[in-house]
Amino acid sequence: MSEATCMGTGTQVSAPLAQTEDTGTAAFAATHPTPAEARPLAVRVAAIHQVAETIRAVELVAADGKALPGFTAGAHINLKLPGDLSRSYSLTNGPQTRDRYTIAVNRDLASRGGSAYVVDKLAVGEELLVDPPHNTFPLVEDAELSAFFAGGIGITPILAMIRQLEALGRPWKLFYAARNRTSAAFVDELEALEAITPGRVHLHFDAEAGKVMPLLKLAAGIPKIAHIYCCGPSKMIEVFKASAGWRPDENVHVEHFAGTNARPTTAFDVELKRRGLTFHVPAGESIMQVLMDNHIPVAHSCREGVCGTCETRVLAGVPDHKDNVLSSRERASNELIMICCSGAKTDKLVLDL
Repeated sequence: MSEATCMGTGTQVSAPLAQTEDTGTAAFAATHPTPAEARPLAVRVAAIHQVAETIRAVELVAADGKALPGFTAGAHINLKLPGDLSRSYSLTNGPQTRDRYTIAVNRDLASRGGSAYVVDKLAVGEELLVDPPHNTFPLVEDAELSAFFAGGIGITPILAMIRQLEALGRPWKLFYAARNRTSAAFVDELEALEAITPGRVHLHFDAEAGKVMPLLKLAAGIPKIAHIYCCGPSKMIEVFKASAGWRPDENVHVEHFAGTNARPTTAFDVELKRRGLTFHVPAGESIMQVLMDNHIPVAHSCREGVCGTCETRVLAGVPDHKDNVLSSRERASNELIMICCSGAKTDKLVLDL
């Protein structure tokens, strides 16, 4: 099973990497750049649309008017916002669109500044910096069938996947749940897709049905050969996982809303290979916090092990993974770590920093 985190509320965002078991660190590094190694892009807000009661879609174009770097369905970008905030949001447009990045942001009542700024204050013409797209929730494009389960703002990465499969002419089904019709995003587009080929889009509004979407029953009707995806609230994901135990792990893909409060439970040392520095990480502290306390700049966004922004290469030692981003294969490789939450099973970790 691959896991990541939904990026539409301002907290974010996996799937197995296309690598063999004996892939070396050097080859892995060449084909899998981390978000921290990417240079920010200057973008301008070209348009803003209200797509649901508390959700705004924001179109971003390159400030210099050029084409933006490409991306794959399921990818997200990190927005650099005022107040030294960095927030991750899923791209909703299909990869064929190269002249803009489109995100959809829900106004979270518990916002720590990210979604509140985007929904309440961000204006057309404003310029921002964003990190290039990074994908921890990729689509398997050649699957015989793709089935999607989305809840609320969890529709954002899944919409990009649907748009890509439509462009490729590949089969898909969607089961989308929301509290009510006014809180659901992109309903008009989804209903238009259903009109083209009936039987693919299943909308469920709790207020109208008088109950939550019967995910267990619906998932049981999806053939074993299908690749299934879920992005939504934690309860929805728990039910989804429970429904998928009989499926091949590589066919099950999850992206979370919420992060983890986990922190390293044992003390260890961390060596920054490129800087030639070593720091002690006490039990209960994160690598990220120790580095920031020592004025070492590190890329970060959610600080909860869900967005992948702090993904860092491990050169030596064995990580104690506590994130919701890395797949089981990625964890077993011991080549990557999310430094905001994960620790070490060995006395020392050597990182590519």
